[in-house]
Amino acid sequence: MSISALSGVDFDSVFQTPSITSSLASDSDSLLIDGKEDQSPFGTILDSAVRLVSETNAYSNAAEEEEIKYALGETDSIHDLQIAQQKANVSLQYTVAVRDAFVNAYKEIMNMQF
Repeated sequence: MSISALSGVDFDSVFQTPSITSSLASDSDSLLIDGKEDQSPFGTILDSAVRLVSETNAYSNAAEEEEIKYALGETDSIHDLQIAQQKANVSLQYTVAVRDAFVNAYKEIMNMQF
């Protein structure tokens, strides 16, 4: 097989990025920092962090609800339960990583010599 045989292949139509929809997703993303003119950069970052924690709580609550539904026999979909638990776990790990990065940055700033 030669490479020239692949020249007519439209890879954009073959490989598509999967889209994930969630009831927790909205038009605003907590990871995007949207600066407002009347707010300081610190306030903007703080608001973003608060939104991140709120999303993490929402994912944890959704996972707990799925656990309760499965335990009560309202649903028999172990697949949905595992997805909800994994989303909550990944969200928590990301939130902890962001917190650790902020704490490390704070420590470095405090240790600076002026």
